[in-house]
Amino acid sequence: MRTAADTDGGGEGVTHRIAVIPGDGIGPEVVTEAEKVLDAVCRPAGISLAKKSFPLGAEHWLATGQTLTDETLDEIRDHDAILFGAVGAAPGDARIPSGLIERDILLKLRFSLDHYVNLRPSELFPGTVSPLRDPGDVDFVVVREGTEGPYTGNGGVLRHGTDQEIATEVSLNTAHGVQRLVRFAFELASRRDRKKLTLVHKHNVLVNAGRLYQRTVDRMAAEFPDVTVDYLHVDAVTIFMTTDPSRFDVLVTDNLFGDIITDLAGAITGGIGLAPCGNINADRTAPSMFEPVHGSAPDIAGQQKANPVATILAGAMMLEHLGHPGLAEQIRVAVRSDLAANGAQERSTAQVGDAIVAALRA
Repeated sequence: MRTAADTDGGGEGVTHRIAVIPGDGIGPEVVTEAEKVLDAVCRPAGISLAKKSFPLGAEHWLATGQTLTDETLDEIRDHDAILFGAVGAAPGDARIPSGLIERDILLKLRFSLDHYVNLRPSELFPGTVSPLRDPGDVDFVVVREGTEGPYTGNGGVLRHGTDQEIATEVSLNTAHGVQRLVRFAFELASRRDRKKLTLVHKHNVLVNAGRLYQRTVDRMAAEFPDVTVDYLHVDAVTIFMTTDPSRFDVLVTDNLFGDIITDLAGAITGGIGLAPCGNINADRTAPSMFEPVHGSAPDIAGQQKANPVATILAGAMMLEHLGHPGLAEQIRVAVRSDLAANGAQERSTAQVGDAIVAALRA
C-alpha cells in the first residue's frame, strides 16, 4: 500500500506489546515466519516487540471447551496490536459445530474491539502471476466495513425444519458506522498518489443502506476536494476487477460486498497466499488485528507448504499502524525483491521467511 508517509514515529527504545494468536493448521507456521521478519527489521531500529502467545482456535476448543473467554479478551485488549494466524477445523470435522470458531473467536474479536475498518491492500507483485492476461499496474485498497451489515447476527428462523421455514438475515447499517468508515477511506485516498475513491454498493436495489452510503460519500466529498469520487454497483466491480483492475485506487464498501470482492482481489493478484488484512480500530480505543486472509488449511499443516508472505505483509501493516511506516516499507521492498528473484521457485515456508530476512539485510 503506497502512501505519502515515509518516516517513522518513535524509534530507539520503543516497546510495543503484541498479542500473537497463531491458531490452527498452517497458522503457527506462517506466524513464525512473520515474527522472524518483524524481529529482523525492528531490532536494528531499536524497537522491541514484547509478544505474548494466546492458544486460541479449534484445537484449543477441543482440548478445553473454550473459544475466547471474556478474561482472555480483556488480556488481549491490554496490548498494542494483535498478530493473527488462522483458525478453523478441517472441513467435515463433526466434532466442531459449523461456524463456532469463526463466530466465537474471529467475529468476537472484531466486534468487541470495534474493528470497524477491514483494510485489504491488493498489489500485483513482481515475480507473481495473475490469472488475468493483461492486468496492468494493480495497486488498490478495499476499505470494508467490519462491524455492521448482515454479519451482526440480526436475524433468525421461524418454523425451522418445515416447508414453511422462514430464515432472515438483517443488514444493520448506522449513520455513525458509515460516516467513520467513509472518513477513513477518504483520508486514505487523500494520502495516496492517485487520490481516487470508489463507492461500491447496490443502491438501485438495496435502497435504504445503499442510499445511506451514497449520501455520506456525497456529503463528505466536499471536505476532500483533491479526491476524485465515483460509484459502481458491486456487480460492475466484479466485472472490472477481471477486465481492468488497474482502474481502482481506494474502494469503500459494506461488510458483505467487501467480503466478496476482496477475495476476488486476492485471486487476481496471485492468490490469497499473498493477501494481508488489517482489522482496524481507527479510534485506537482497542488493539487492531493483522492477519492473512487465508484459512487454516489443515490438509497441509505441518508440511512447510504454506506461503507465509500474506502474514509477513500483515506484519508490515501492523508496523505501519504502530507508527513505523518506514520499517513497514522495508518489509514490502524485501518481499518485492524476493518475489521478483524467487517467486517462481518451490520453497518451504521457512525458506521464504529466511529469504525475506536476507533481502532485508542486503
